[in-house]
Parts: sequence; structure tokens; C-alpha cells
Amino acid sequence: MTDWFLAIEGTEIGRQFAFFLALMAGVLHAAFGAMQKGSVDPWIMRGAIDISYGLMALPVVFYIVPWPETYQFVILVGVWFIHTAYKILQAMAYTRGAYTVVYPIVRGSAPLFTVIGAYFLFGEIFGLGEWLGLLILLSGIFGLAVYNLVTNEVDRKTLNMALGLAFCTGLFVALYTTYDAYGIRNSADPFTFVAWLFLIDSFAMPVVAFVYAQKNKILLRGNGLFWRGPIGGVLVVTSFGSILLATRLDKVGEAAILRETSVIFAALMGWLFLKEKVGAYRLLLMSLIVLGAVLVEFLE
Repeated sequence: MTDWFLAIEGTEIGRQFAFFLALMAGVLHAAFGAMQKGSVDPWIMRGAIDISYGLMALPVVFYIVPWPETYQFVILVGVWFIHTAYKILQAMAYTRGAYTVVYPIVRGSAPLFTVIGAYFLFGEIFGLGEWLGLLILLSGIFGLAVYNLVTNEVDRKTLNMALGLAFCTGLFVALYTTYDAYGIRNSADPFTFVAWLFLIDSFAMPVVAFVYAQKNKILLRGNGLFWRGPIGGVLVVTSFGSILLATRLDKVGEAAILRETSVIFAALMGWLFLKEKVGAYRLLLMSLIVLGAVLVEFLE
């Protein structure tokens, strides 16, 4: 698998595969976000998800992938700090605001900063058509957030705090996307980096969730964590794993933008599973997101 993956790097097949991986990451990330914002407290759900994918990563890092080189552990320490901050901010936002308001702002604030970061770190340059696509996509995402903000009647008292936290979370999405891309591009075996990232990334939130549950007297039994956690773990591994591999094969900024089509799937999931409304105006805004993603992928 590793040999095949390295062989398509820098080829047209690799670019097409990166496109597929980024879109798949968008679908799966929306499902993961909806699960974290569902019936179980976001802090508790996050802890269950993290411990699940950490256990999944254990046999992979010790029995399947090669051992990391020493310098990779230094990079992975940075991964742990950035990802932990991102997850804490995300859980704080989800406990204060409606999913269909918070999620678009988180995802919409990330691509622009990722593109800028990729320019400085990797020398990636976007063409005029790609910038046009990015602006159209962002207008759709932020338009969706504004519409949800105006029409949503849930969590109104804490909404201002939720918006600020959502924006900060988006900044950390851009930071971890760029930093993780640096890590996987500097790894001889990309699957080694991915596996160790999930193992190290799983350490913090189960502890945070346990302390949070004890402080707020939340029972950890009887809420489906034993099946919700593993399902969420699979969604995280496939979603984040896909975007990591996509950033190795193609432009970091382009992969990050394509992933943000997740807001479309998030709106649909919010409607189907969380009973949140989707109207004609939101469908129009989601069409702008699709158009922007298409322009980014096929124009320069």
C-alpha cells in the first residue's frame, strides 16, 4: 500500500485520488460533527471517540507500520498540543451554540487561513480561478452561518460566546491542517505518521471528559457511549486520515477547501437527525459552496 501511494505522488492519478479523499473527508467529518453535537454531551462524546480511535491505532503502530524516525516524535508533540487546543475549543463552541450555526463558522474560517499558511510554508500559489472559487465557497459558508444565526432560536443566550469560540476553532483547524501536512510530507512512510498521530492525539480528551463528567455529575453509562464512541472513532480515522493523505498528494490549500463541502452534508444531517430546518435559501447557499469547490478544483 505504501509503495503504491508513494508511486502516485506527483502524478495526475495522485491528484485525482487526493480530490476523492478530500471530498470523502468532508462527508465523514460532517457525520462526526453531528455525532458530537447529538444527544450525548459534546465533552463526553469527544472523550469516547478519542479513546476509541486511540485503541484502534495501537496495533497499527506496534505491528503494522514502520517505527517513526526520531525527528517525527518532535513533530508529533506539536500535533498533540494543536489538536488538543482545537478539540477543547470545539467542545466549548458546541455546548454554547446550535450545530448549524457553529459548524459553518468553524469550517468557513479555516480555508482562507490554510491557503495563506500553505503559501508561506509550502510555497503554494493559487491562480485567479482558484481564488474566485474560494471566495464563492466562503460566501456560501458564511452566508449559511448568518442565515442560521438569524433564524435559529436555540442557545440564544450563549450565542455570542459560541460565535467567538467557533471562529477561534476555525483558526486552529487551519493551524492543524497546515502543521499536519508538514508532518506527513516530512515522513518517509505517510501511514506511520497517520497512525502515530491518532495514537498520540487520543491521550488528552478522555481524561478531560472524565474530569468534566465527575464535576458535572454526568453518568457515563446508559447513554450509548460503548457503541457511539467506536463509530465516531471510525469516522475520525477515515475523515482525518483521508485529508492527511490528500495533503501529501496535492495542494494543502486545495484539499482544505474541498473538505469544507462538509457544511452541505452537515446541514443535511442537522435536518435529518437533529431536527434542524433546511429551507430554499440555505439550499441556494449550499449550491454556492458546491460551485466554489468545483472552481477551485478545475480552474487555475
